[in-house]
Amino acid sequence: MKKIAVVNGIRTPFIKAWTLFEKMPAQKLGALCVTELLQRTEIDPKKIDEVIIGCVGQPIDAANVARVISLYAGIPKDKRAYTVNRNCASGFESVTSAIEKISIGQDEIVIAGGAESMSNAPLVYNAQATALFLKLQRAKTLGQRLQIMLQFRPKHFAPVSALQCALTDPVCGLNMGQTAEVIAKKFAIPREKQDAFALESHKRVAAARERLREEMMTVFIPPDYEKFVQDDNGVREGQSMEMLAKLKPAFDRFSGSVTAGNSSQLTDGACALLLMEEGKAKSLGYEILGTIRAYDYVGLEPSEMGLGPAYAIESVLRKSGLGLKDIQLFEMNEAFAVQVLACVEALGSKKFAEQNFPSRQIVGEIDPALLNVNGGGIALGHPVGVSGSRLILTCLKEMKRRNLHRGLVSLCIGGGQGGAVILER
Repeated sequence: MKKIAVVNGIRTPFIKAWTLFEKMPAQKLGALCVTELLQRTEIDPKKIDEVIIGCVGQPIDAANVARVISLYAGIPKDKRAYTVNRNCASGFESVTSAIEKISIGQDEIVIAGGAESMSNAPLVYNAQATALFLKLQRAKTLGQRLQIMLQFRPKHFAPVSALQCALTDPVCGLNMGQTAEVIAKKFAIPREKQDAFALESHKRVAAARERLREEMMTVFIPPDYEKFVQDDNGVREGQSMEMLAKLKPAFDRFSGSVTAGNSSQLTDGACALLLMEEGKAKSLGYEILGTIRAYDYVGLEPSEMGLGPAYAIESVLRKSGLGLKDIQLFEMNEAFAVQVLACVEALGSKKFAEQNFPSRQIVGEIDPALLNVNGGGIALGHPVGVSGSRLILTCLKEMKRRNLHRGLVSLCIGGGQGGAVILER
């Protein structure tokens, strides 16, 4: 594979859903990010061949949101743009799609990233209610309208959140939190261990405020644009084990251990990365953040989707000819504390390797001190279409600070997949 460079990147602060960004749809957040990236890199928008954006909750008023973002950001109309959706790995998919386009010569310079507004997920009426509304719309006389209106019942005015539907897997019938409970029981990971991991995530984000600002832009808040935000607002500065222990299980009331406190937050945000072949970047005089060494996606049992990183990490290491010991820094998306803990355990387990990776005795131990060193999704939040791009940006920025050569980012993917990307400097 050609060496594809991440020249630079930027993201918005990650903001809890239904708070500061609730009036900013995905296309607005994405356009702000792309515009800021163009300004910071001082690249001529005419040189951008394509914009690829990951988005899970596609806005109903912005079909192909990547195209809308591209035009809003001032990229010429004759340039291409498309949206990708690989669920939680959509931010990965935008980057790996860009790599494929550049590698085959289809594109030279691509902006890839993600944009997600979980605040603006629509409400959905059931099929019966929808049919009645359609009949009412088509009725031609007052009598017909009254006849249809009399058929409405209270149940028809109880819409379901599209977000709730999207976070439920139709194959295994479990929502994402319930799949986390499956893993908690399979690996016998106690509530206290999950809460301790969550607490550490908040502590690390709080301690990394200044470092994280290096990857963020300031966003002014509509409608007056007098207030602004420059930090992620999901971190709880005063979080404690006592506070976490008071929270009730969110997905299994009677025997569960997964709570709102040890799960990622519903979040709004966007991220944009500038990618091109390494030689092209050097010819344009850019000091690059890093290059993509390898990437891979895997499939697994949907009810155990949280184990996706373990399978993807094993696969990308094997295909790249590297070992876990060759990686100096790790980012693993914290969809749930339990799934990160389970993945770390699985990678270091001889039994798990024998059952799932026949060619290995063990994948290797991940040093906790090298994993999510600036915190993760539990404190930062998880805007699903964005997190993959954010992981790449965060890892590369930290690799630069530490003068490291190689890092690895991974995440679990709703529906039973996993993704992993190896980064180099």
